[in-house]
Amino acid sequence: MESQKVKLTETTVKAAPPDAKLWDTEIKGFGLFTGKTTKTFYYQKDSKGKTVRTKLGTWPETRVADARHEASLLVADYASGAVAKRLRAAKTPTLADATKDYLARPKLRSDHNKSVVQRQIDVHLKAWLKRPIDEITKADCVAAHSRIAKLGERGANHVLKSFRSIWNHARRTYDLPECPTVAIEWYPEPPSQRIITDLDAWKKAVDALENPVHAAFYRFLLTTGLRSSEAMTLRWDQIHGDHLHLPETKNGRAFNLPLLPEHHAILEPMKAYKSEYVFHGTRHAVHLRAPTRIGWSAHDHRRTFTTFATTEAGLFEEVVGRLLNHTPTSVTGARYIVVGHDKLREPMEQIVTAFKRRGLI
Repeated sequence: MESQKVKLTETTVKAAPPDAKLWDTEIKGFGLFTGKTTKTFYYQKDSKGKTVRTKLGTWPETRVADARHEASLLVADYASGAVAKRLRAAKTPTLADATKDYLARPKLRSDHNKSVVQRQIDVHLKAWLKRPIDEITKADCVAAHSRIAKLGERGANHVLKSFRSIWNHARRTYDLPECPTVAIEWYPEPPSQRIITDLDAWKKAVDALENPVHAAFYRFLLTTGLRSSEAMTLRWDQIHGDHLHLPETKNGRAFNLPLLPEHHAILEPMKAYKSEYVFHGTRHAVHLRAPTRIGWSAHDHRRTFTTFATTEAGLFEEVVGRLLNHTPTSVTGARYIVVGHDKLREPMEQIVTAFKRRGLI
């Protein structure tokens, strides 16, 4: 961008070419920046090693005389220390404080989601916690993304995207530029289509588990389609005769899922542990946290439930989405159509019957 010094007047501003910087010869730091179609007045000042640029308005909506007057006021403010006081008052938060503000926002989110984000920041971006977020650079983000990717590319994406959400939330309050994650080249994340194809092998693996809590956990996942975190933190006071109630889920809504006698048969032996939680953990954990691994992930169970619902039970995708507590894509479905667990009982019976035909329960 071309830079030159000239007294800013209506005539010189009108004649200014595109992509130019014109600095006023009378007030140091008072300038005009031109784009392809815009002309913007700024006042620029170096303060404590940083360049602070204040937008004064765009021409011709803002006349040169008005912009010059605003610039002269800023000169006086800097001289008196008033700007420094304002900058201190509007000091950008540290990453720790910005994360706290982000997680406390009014929009409903599940406690699990909040704990995941907090853990991502605390574990992977610990060195940034005490830094003002506007000091975190593009190079910092690229380096962190590359470092975390050694543990998993998908995880690296998720951590830095959480950071981006925190930054953009802070940007609503503070004068922040575009998030530095713009420099990151994200790793591809093709959706997993893995399901349990060898159900006999699954049954043998689950039946062979030494811990009956872990075996019950996997059986319950397969026959309900619950998310792993929802099942692990399930409490007995959320289990009712004909349904279970989750007061807050991943999408921020409460959810009721029908329960059949087959589900209660899976859960009944868990009462012997006399725990607040359905799936009891070790003595160091109130609820189950790390079930013994078998050959399929918890989400593989959820996808298998979905597959059985459509291919074996013949249910429509919209009905399956309701059983999975997915957010409906239409505005009407999301806001106005409320489907009770009693309406989902028959579809659940069809799915469980399909599992029974395969000898899985």
